[in-house]
Amino acid sequence: MRAGVLGELMTPEAMVAAIVGLRARGYRRIDAFSPYPVHGAEEAAEMKRSRIDWIVFPFALAGAGAAYLLQWYCNAFDYPLNVGGRPLHSAPAFIPITFEMGVLTAAIVGLIVYFALTGLPELWSPVFEVEGFERASIDRFWVGVDAGDPRFDRAAVEQALVELGAARVAWAGPRWAP
Repeated sequence: MRAGVLGELMTPEAMVAAIVGLRARGYRRIDAFSPYPVHGAEEAAEMKRSRIDWIVFPFALAGAGAAYLLQWYCNAFDYPLNVGGRPLHSAPAFIPITFEMGVLTAAIVGLIVYFALTGLPELWSPVFEVEGFERASIDRFWVGVDAGDPRFDRAAVEQALVELGAARVAWAGPRWAP
């Protein structure tokens, strides 16, 4: 969230209720901050399933396929050695390295894609400037509506958060914003 209105809530139940209330009022770009995962928050915010697995899977297959082809090239084509009458292209012997390279490729690409999709590492964010926000990692729950939301009106969002039980409402972002 680059800019928006944040509301501080005291309990996880109040946070989930605030998310549901904001969604009912038509807000779609909602963010929640809590010290631990809150059961029901993802469903209340109607978050979609991550696309990371669909992005990473083809890379994992490509890594495994490249490992298999490299082993085949080295053992059966480029430098064939007939040891003990074994076949030059022995697929069962290639399975462990093929599997491990698939896992390694998936892990590396997964980490890169995760950072790319989430915009991390984010060393600074406007929400860090909100007084009391540091308690989001200790014992407070915050719900925010992004200023990029189509229905965003600063006064209306502040009023909605107060009505939904926010103990404090604060603006996060540039001082000159709406």
